[in-house]
Amino acid sequence: MKTISLLGSTGSIGTQTLEVVRNLNRQGFPCQVVALAAHRNVQLLECQVREFRPQAAVLFDPQAAKELRLRTRDLELTVLEGMEGLCQAAAWESAELTLNSVVGMVGLAPTLAAIAAKKTLALANKETLVAGGALVMKAAKENGVDILPVDSEHSAIFQCLQGNGGQPKKILLTASGGPFFGKTKQDLEAVTLEQALKHPNWSMGAKVTVDSATMMNKGLEVMEAAWLFGVGPEEIQVVVHRESIVHSMVEFSDHSVIAQLGAPDMRLPIQYALTYPQRLPSLAEELDLFKLQKLSFYPPDTEAFPCLAIAIQALKQGGLAPAAVNGANERAVEAFLQGKIGFTRIPELVAQAFSRQPQEQAHSLEAVLAADRAAREFVESQLS
Repeated sequence: MKTISLLGSTGSIGTQTLEVVRNLNRQGFPCQVVALAAHRNVQLLECQVREFRPQAAVLFDPQAAKELRLRTRDLELTVLEGMEGLCQAAAWESAELTLNSVVGMVGLAPTLAAIAAKKTLALANKETLVAGGALVMKAAKENGVDILPVDSEHSAIFQCLQGNGGQPKKILLTASGGPFFGKTKQDLEAVTLEQALKHPNWSMGAKVTVDSATMMNKGLEVMEAAWLFGVGPEEIQVVVHRESIVHSMVEFSDHSVIAQLGAPDMRLPIQYALTYPQRLPSLAEELDLFKLQKLSFYPPDTEAFPCLAIAIQALKQGGLAPAAVNGANERAVEAFLQGKIGFTRIPELVAQAFSRQPQEQAHSLEAVLAADRAAREFVESQLS
């Protein structure tokens, strides 16, 4: 029986994780969800609670948690709230594995809580490693905790490294290019929110979809890959691959390149994290190479999409720079989603916040959170 605490259960990754759990149970690979956590979606979380019967449920929003308590009075359920509740769920005693799929910096403290409780960590919250990579990897090593990547690209790299011996020479990190591939910087001045939210291959939440459109998502993934696989930025090459079939590749010292391919379906990497090292039939569509016929690869355009270059530069600077870049991006994307700024203002604000961050080490959670907060406050000041 695989016991799971799922953080971010009402989001895109969370709901797909529960699809995978249903399918695994039908196949005789028993999974029990012992804790569920979400932001404020009371109605959906109540449905999930009634289906999966966890021991605990968390709503980050206190008012939403209060409503859930009233709705579930007939159940034996511990209802928690806020960051404290999220961290309690992450470290839930009966959970063997914690899958963290919350969006944004809010995921860092629960990640550290899960590691401190020695839970296997399935990680879909990239900001955890972007902002707090040094803290997280140090804690994982000290506690003997395995981190299993859930992002499709990092899962692909992880799979390519299995049984292939030795440190990779180069990681080839694929990117879809988002909805604006081929657009110039001038073209992007006029894009709308509706256009930015139309990803050609993947179904994701709004924030991640906008990050994909600006290519900040790939910049964050470069940072994440550097921490997960112990490589420097010069050993990671971003490759735009429009079809999203090759999820990433690894080049070894003999110049052999190993790739992981599959349909663009997040249920594949989610299931691999839950069943690792086993492989079982999945809900994803079987890949038909004859129907596909061709695969294309291009270099990224960092002039039109400067967020990627900013993120890589922040990784090279190290310390608190990645936390500042991530915090500024989160607030800028939020402003774009609210209609307060245009699309091209996102990289401008992120670059300005990055330039303001002093070169300081990420020596504590408090320091990381302070850098994040300062970057957000700077962006907020520019909005008014």
